[in-house]
Amino acid sequence: MLPQPPRRTTHAYGTPRNRLIYDRWGRFGRPVVLLHGLRYDRTMWWPVAAELGSSCAAVAVDLPGHGDSAPREDLSGLAQDLALLVRGLDLHRAPVLVTHGESVVLARTFAERYAVQQMITLDAGTAADAGAIPGAYRQFAVRRNDLTLPEAYREWSGIRVGAAPQAPVAGRGFPHLRDPAAFAALVHDAV
Repeated sequence: MLPQPPRRTTHAYGTPRNRLIYDRWGRFGRPVVLLHGLRYDRTMWWPVAAELGSSCAAVAVDLPGHGDSAPREDLSGLAQDLALLVRGLDLHRAPVLVTHGESVVLARTFAERYAVQQMITLDAGTAADAGAIPGAYRQFAVRRNDLTLPEAYREWSGIRVGAAPQAPVAGRGFPHLRDPAAFAALVHDAV
């Protein structure tokens, strides 16, 4: 299947100091919050989010310092900011959290404090995993080499992604880019 045409809207939440930029597909249904790993951005979720948008409210968020979101020195309020963003969607349902790589740390913190339908994690993967992505989707798996990010996210480093017992691991690397329609079906099963 070829990549879907963009059917997204882009939004900003927060003040200039804690602004989070996110894309949204779909207006109704269970919210599905897509969180990228370190050195990626929300664009890594575009193919699967386009598949999800017909029956869910898919939201791909740029974490602080990634993509278009403002960098932060203190990430302690990030789970609360994410909860306020989800509440602002006015969907009145607990979200499904889909995490890639180190963003499982944020998802765990969120799940400890707020209602969550399900949490699905993806390992960060390797260059070999990225090589298995079909050519049309490789542009969504580009890692940015921003040298300031490791320091800002030092508390997130060294986390074993598959260690969360409540979070089934959906696969290594980029299964959402190897087959976006199949991955969207996996997420639908969690809804």
